[in-house]
Amino acid sequence: MNEYPGERLGLPATGPRSIARVGRRIGALAIDYLAATIIASGFFGFDQFALPGEAGLSQFAPMMVFAVLQIVFIPFAGGSPGHRILGMRVVRYGGGWVGLWRPIVRTLLLVVVIPAVIWDADQRGLHDKAAGTVLIRA
Repeated sequence: MNEYPGERLGLPATGPRSIARVGRRIGALAIDYLAATIIASGFFGFDQFALPGEAGLSQFAPMMVFAVLQIVFIPFAGGSPGHRILGMRVVRYGGGWVGLWRPIVRTLLLVVVIPAVIWDADQRGLHDKAAGTVLIRA
């Protein structure tokens, strides 16, 4: 039986390289989605107060910007802007560079939402397990 999340993965219980906890994850998600909404409003004319029929394709702009931020920042900055601001990193399970395909798989599953809210005993969402990644404290 695990004493703490990440023990099976060989990670410490607390401090740097320990599993990032729920509060930080939710905070990072909020930061990233707020940034995506602001960018979408400025560049794509997204209006969050428009009625669904009036918005057209721009209603998907924040989610598309969110996905691009994840896919670009994870391999090159070690995490999304929200992750980095709140002191987290996305790393490859087993070490090494995350690469390019892992952030794409992780983000596509994150956008679907359900894989991100189903966790194992190590608090890894299905999106992280499928991509072979772990969200840790920096």
